[in-house]
Amino acid sequence: MQQRTLGKHGPQVSALGLGCMGMSGMYGAADRSESIATIHAALDAGIDLVDTGDFYGMGHNEMLIGDALVGRPRDSYRLSVKFGAQRGPAGDWLGYDARPAAVKTALAYTLQRLRTDYIDIYRPARLDPKVPIEETVGAIADLVKAGYVRQLGLSEVGANTIRRAHAVMPVADLQIEYSLISRGIETAVLPACRELGIGITAYGVLSRGLISGHWSRDQATDARDFRQHSPRFQGDNLAHNLGLVELLRELAEARGVSVAQLAIAWVLARGDDIVPLIGARSRTRLHEALGALDVTLGADDLAAIEQAIPPDAAAGERYNQQGMASLDSER
Repeated sequence: MQQRTLGKHGPQVSALGLGCMGMSGMYGAADRSESIATIHAALDAGIDLVDTGDFYGMGHNEMLIGDALVGRPRDSYRLSVKFGAQRGPAGDWLGYDARPAAVKTALAYTLQRLRTDYIDIYRPARLDPKVPIEETVGAIADLVKAGYVRQLGLSEVGANTIRRAHAVMPVADLQIEYSLISRGIETAVLPACRELGIGITAYGVLSRGLISGHWSRDQATDARDFRQHSPRFQGDNLAHNLGLVELLRELAEARGVSVAQLAIAWVLARGDDIVPLIGARSRTRLHEALGALDVTLGADDLAAIEQAIPPDAAAGERYNQQGMASLDSER
């Protein structure tokens, strides 16, 4: 497995990470046994970065991962955890809580669910507008000193917030959406991270399956699948975006790879400080994604891809109105 270092201050990790959100209901029903088998297959293939959030399935995802990791040496994998999102019993979103006491309480529950003594990278899922980022980071710094957390991460915050957080404590990595059709970080966020020596863990590299080459109009039928509420998956936007996928398919077939492999390889090619998170829910999709590591894109390849799909090619925002309003990275 190829290795990459998360910036100047972060750990060395596998060139691909495993994002586990989709194993806990966010994309509709998931198969528990296949989810665990997929985690095992990822670890066996050399993936050592496992990403979750304590609000994925209201703790379900952490417990699932905890079960899957039983018997694995703790130093053979790294856990990246997001916290702070508040959800009701019906799964509704209630905002964010990143007060110092809430940070420490959330970690206490996370440690129990994941059956571990420490978290490798701990990060607020979003900026809490009611709490200065310095206070949230200060609480995580306390947890680092106590040995419960190894390093600080951030998620979906803008350049100014990154600088403020980094001034309190070195940031290992920023987790943020980045793909061929989600390139907003290139303007200010990515340059700030590179200036400060902060790595990027990129989620949504296949735009939640939209540019995987496997998506079709009739797939989002489960009411629990939040893609039903995503502007990119609706109406004329979806038709337009699937047209982009067909352009990408032509390029992929000419190179003897799948659409997903080409899209992941493009993110890998954007810099050695970027680690794509693969949201595979099955071993089949995982194995396809791993194939991206064998795809080498030269300057001509990258130029052809970006000519077919320029930065603003996608139709629709990446989240609904409520979701976009919560993104400090979009301000």
